[in-house]
Amino acid sequence: MQYNELGKTGMRLSNLGFGASSLGGVFHGIRESEAIEAVFTAIEGGINFIDVSPYYGHLKAETVLGKALKDLERGKYYLSTKVGRYGKDGVNTWDYSARRAKESVYESMERLNVDYIDLINVHDVEFADLRQVVEETLPALCQLRREGVVRHVGITDLQPENLKWVVEHSEEGTVESVLNFCHYCLNDDLLLDHLDFFEERGIGIVNASPFSMGLLSMRGAPTWHPAPQGLKDACQRAAKLCDERGYPIDKLAIQYSTNLNPRIATTLFSSANPDNVRKNIAYVNEPMDTALVEDVKAAIGDQMRVRWKNS
Repeated sequence: MQYNELGKTGMRLSNLGFGASSLGGVFHGIRESEAIEAVFTAIEGGINFIDVSPYYGHLKAETVLGKALKDLERGKYYLSTKVGRYGKDGVNTWDYSARRAKESVYESMERLNVDYIDLINVHDVEFADLRQVVEETLPALCQLRREGVVRHVGITDLQPENLKWVVEHSEEGTVESVLNFCHYCLNDDLLLDHLDFFEERGIGIVNASPFSMGLLSMRGAPTWHPAPQGLKDACQRAAKLCDERGYPIDKLAIQYSTNLNPRIATTLFSSANPDNVRKNIAYVNEPMDTALVEDVKAAIGDQMRVRWKNS
């Protein structure tokens, strides 16, 4: 496992991070005991960054993760959670007010069995009024940072342009890290275009979804995936190519997202299955077939960097 600096935060993150969304049963049902073991397996395998949100499973992911964290030494991991996006009884909700942001942090800490958060993020800013994020949400989180309740403050979104806008309209030092997903993977490397912007401002970069939310898998994208059909078909061609070469596309995908660019501090993947956690840690620690990367990109062809809207 490699470890990279996250901007100026002082945190050195494992190049593979543990995304805890699966613990909320976001993709399919889970066994809680197995999900807790997956967290332990991640830490034992050298992963030291865990990311979660009250939105994942509508509080379930934080609750299950908290049961694991109470039995882990606090110094073994950095913990990230979020504010702004929530849900209840299967209905998604959003609230980026200062009051709700502060309440949410304390509620998350209680569920997670911790007394501080290493990194607090404003979740999926594209669903917010960006000016409210700048003028209300972020100042509330910065106040908690001054009080020591949280250590660092960041923002997340699918669209890197929104992340840039918030940074450009915030006071220097407000945003310490950005989390972007599905834009540094085999079918889309758009994030590379924005690295200089964030680095020049001392902002750390977290990448997520190396499998592009299931596009880069043999079984293909789930039915709810918002990608256009042309991109889905191209990724399936790439997956078939990898299968013919005896090199699983999920292996190539996670190697590509974690090993080529140390300017990206960490890449998040998610699984509630300890065997999958072990498998992905092993993949990251093996050399990558760089020639196959180029063949896969050629197979994806003109569908490279094809985008979709968040949902």
